[in-house]
Amino acid sequence: MTGRLEPTFERLKREGRTGLVAFVTTGFPSIEATLEAVPALVEGGADIIELGVPFSDPIGEGPTIQRASFAALESGVTTEVCLDVLRKLRAAGLDVPVILMGYYNPIIAYGIEAYCRDAAEAGADGFIVVDLPPEESGPLQKACEANGLSIIYLLAPTSTDERVRQVAKLASGFIYCLSIAGVTGARDELPESLPAFVERVRKSSGLPIAVGFGISQRKHFEAVGRIAEAAVIGSAIVDLMDRTDPSQIRAKVKEYAEVVTGRRGATA
Repeated sequence: MTGRLEPTFERLKREGRTGLVAFVTTGFPSIEATLEAVPALVEGGADIIELGVPFSDPIGEGPTIQRASFAALESGVTTEVCLDVLRKLRAAGLDVPVILMGYYNPIIAYGIEAYCRDAAEAGADGFIVVDLPPEESGPLQKACEANGLSIIYLLAPTSTDERVRQVAKLASGFIYCLSIAGVTGARDELPESLPAFVERVRKSSGLPIAVGFGISQRKHFEAVGRIAEAAVIGSAIVDLMDRTDPSQIRAKVKEYAEVVTGRRGATA
């Protein structure tokens, strides 16, 4: 487990609260917006940041993040740009864990060893690689271990017990459980089967569990907090940034994080 992830989850446990993992698409709606939104989310209560690395075929994403990825690519956001944004965030004082979330093709194109080395140097704590099954993760796993990085593996409600055990053996940092068998996107209700799924994963791993896909409201955050260590919110934040005047993005995302985590006494 990397240097920032373990203490973060230990602190959450001590404080008796649910962690917020907040996702933004790097460079959407602009680089400046990313540089403003990330620290504002942390100020509002985010404990871990996922920086989305735009990709042309984001098969795990719903319409919101697909659109954001496409727009970021159109404006010239590359893997190198994402790493540069992370460097700037760290230089500006960002001290929470940062996970780079994306797809395997850009990592292969960049070079697996080079990507891990440069990501660690930029201040990353690990990766979520949506389309990388554990059976094929050996080369990246080896390069991550050499650079003190975690691979955060995804498990779906449809994952077999064998797959859960396999991921539990390889995982570090935390395990990301999808609330649904589908793509990202805000939804009104979480499935009734979610607690049983999380419990099934917990039997195979002592790592913290984060639940994502479909989480957008305070009631979702509270529900996840009863069964897992953290909740992941992405599409709702990306959508908020998309519809907010650039001058208001910092204030709006901070307020959203405060409402979802309960720091601000409104209903999300």
